[in-house]
Amino acid sequence: MAGLIAVRHSEHSPTAFERWWQIRGEWVEAPNQRRGGESGVQRVRDKNHKLLYIKRQTGHLYRSWRHPLGRPTVLREQQAMQALSKLGIHVPRLVYCEAQKDAGQWRALLVSEALEGFVSLDDWYASGEPQRDGGELNRNMLQQLSIMLSRLHRAAWQHGCLYPKHIFIKRHQTADGDWAEVALLDLEKSRRRLLSVTASRRDLQQLYRHKGAMPEGDWQLLINSYNCFIRAVEPYSHDEI
Repeated sequence: MAGLIAVRHSEHSPTAFERWWQIRGEWVEAPNQRRGGESGVQRVRDKNHKLLYIKRQTGHLYRSWRHPLGRPTVLREQQAMQALSKLGIHVPRLVYCEAQKDAGQWRALLVSEALEGFVSLDDWYASGEPQRDGGELNRNMLQQLSIMLSRLHRAAWQHGCLYPKHIFIKRHQTADGDWAEVALLDLEKSRRRLLSVTASRRDLQQLYRHKGAMPEGDWQLLINSYNCFIRAVEPYSHDEI
């Protein structure tokens, strides 16, 4: 996609929006019909060959007491990405986001950089990585994940779709030893809760139900570590699942 022109996130103009809207790439999430509209994700490369993901939506809305007539979900995702980044939680870098209403129909775009070198938690376990080197790197990953989730929930943010496919991990190899970096993806359903404990309970219940190949022992290590970092909030109990 050599002709792709990078646009700053702060540039909000019809010209910029149309330029991004006309860009086409490989579908990684085919358009699906839901929320009264259509949403899909394409993969492209910019002029510097950096891998980008473009979430493209038409009439794909959420409703709330603030927006009873509906608002594009990418705008909620944009807000969550910015808020979590300020909390020190690794999320994809936002390149461009805008929504426009034409003839009564919303069109919306969210462009973000790929998490280069990261794999999903599903793929992490499928690769056999947790069994290498006595499992030390895997224990580090679980600790880093617990820190990230406790930071999220202490700020009363709920991911809202906390599946292993939305938790990403990158292995770093250094002279002082290997360590794991974690990141969160797909914040379309993320929201602030009145109580941190509500955000915590709902996310962790959801992750447990969908933890897939994660062994029960790893889950308990994750929760034990999480409860050490979440002491300002009611600790999470395995019995709540």
